[in-house]
Amino acid sequence: MGHKKLERFAELDTFPNVLQFPREIAGRWHAFFKNESTIILELACGKGEYAVGLGKLYPGKNYVGVDLKGNRIWVGAKKALQQNLNNVAFLRIQIDQVNEYFAKDEVSEVWITFPDPQLRLSKAKKRLTHPKFLRLYQQFLIPGGYIHLKTDSPDLYHFTKEVITMYGCVLHTDHDDVCTLGNIPGELAIKTHYESLDIAGSNRIHYLCFSLPAQFPGKEKDEELKQALKAHAGID
Repeated sequence: MGHKKLERFAELDTFPNVLQFPREIAGRWHAFFKNESTIILELACGKGEYAVGLGKLYPGKNYVGVDLKGNRIWVGAKKALQQNLNNVAFLRIQIDQVNEYFAKDEVSEVWITFPDPQLRLSKAKKRLTHPKFLRLYQQFLIPGGYIHLKTDSPDLYHFTKEVITMYGCVLHTDHDDVCTLGNIPGELAIKTHYESLDIAGSNRIHYLCFSLPAQFPGKEKDEELKQALKAHAGID
């Protein structure tokens, strides 16, 4: 590990807005923020551009950026401290264990901004909008809580739309290309580092907002999804 990374990891331990693998934090986030305002997550937050950006836009709400990479979290946490954003915090954990750190109905919304689209069919279960993850989110999201996906990957966008339809989710907003909107909402105008790279080369920014059904289908439904994906890919 480089010297710069070592310095950042050491500094993370001193940041009051960073929690690293905390024990017994579930159900105590309002106490952490010292208010009863809604709690919103940014998953796989990277450098936390969205957590910081949303925190500035909506000071009356609390935001938690979640990621495993401490070197990236350091960037967002440092900015939040420099800008005195007391409503922005960062949680360093494994994403597939996120349900262990939040209690039932403790979170109002989830933002997933430019995640790794995991394009290989064999890695579909690693997509953050796969039913495997949606079941985790349902454990802490309030009923009807929003899930936001912003991505430049058409594959992830269409995959998520298929999941929404197959699993009975409620689709609230569907923008095939945010850039064509006449008046882009402030929360969609925030740009992440990966958005600026245009890795997908699609020149489009897709956005979906949806919520989960009260009774989310069980794992037996996942086989149907798997077969549908194979059919789309032309795999027998």
